[in-house]
Amino acid sequence: MAYLDQPINVNELPEDTGGDYTPLPPGDYQTVIKDADLKATNDGTGQYIKLRLDVTGPTHAGRVVFSNINIRNKSSAAEQIGRAQLGALMKAIGLATLQDTDQLIGGHVTVKLAIREARTDPATGKTYEASNEVKAYKGTDGAMPSAAPAGMPKASAAPAAPGKAAPPWMKK
Repeated sequence: MAYLDQPINVNELPEDTGGDYTPLPPGDYQTVIKDADLKATNDGTGQYIKLRLDVTGPTHAGRVVFSNINIRNKSSAAEQIGRAQLGALMKAIGLATLQDTDQLIGGHVTVKLAIREARTDPATGKTYEASNEVKAYKGTDGAMPSAAPAGMPKASAAPAAPGKAAPPWMKK
């Protein structure tokens, strides 16, 4: 329990505007990866990497985009697409190998966004509002690099995220 040094009256607090969740217009946006977590698929048979990408420009700086990349899936097509996306992302940020999703955090990448229309999942009946969908990952110069740009530090050499111990392969 934490004691507040003064009482807070709900009637004196500002109104919550809820933020802007409308999809960004289709196009290319420069982003930085702020979070990357490994998650289990809903059916528990696969895994995906959930990314939080913060837009840094050229417009809409401060907005957030989320993307899921399948790395294991019972659908071989979904897995193949996801692994191709992961490969493009790794090349774009200059990462040769990946063993921990924290290695992705801090990577700068240009994403090509599209709008995924509002829809209802036929299997569950759950409805979803229109949202952005990442269609491609590119280097920050807009090109799809075949290897890490010269002089670019490898993301794999980055320290672990705050509050998380460095993985064994990163310790000297």
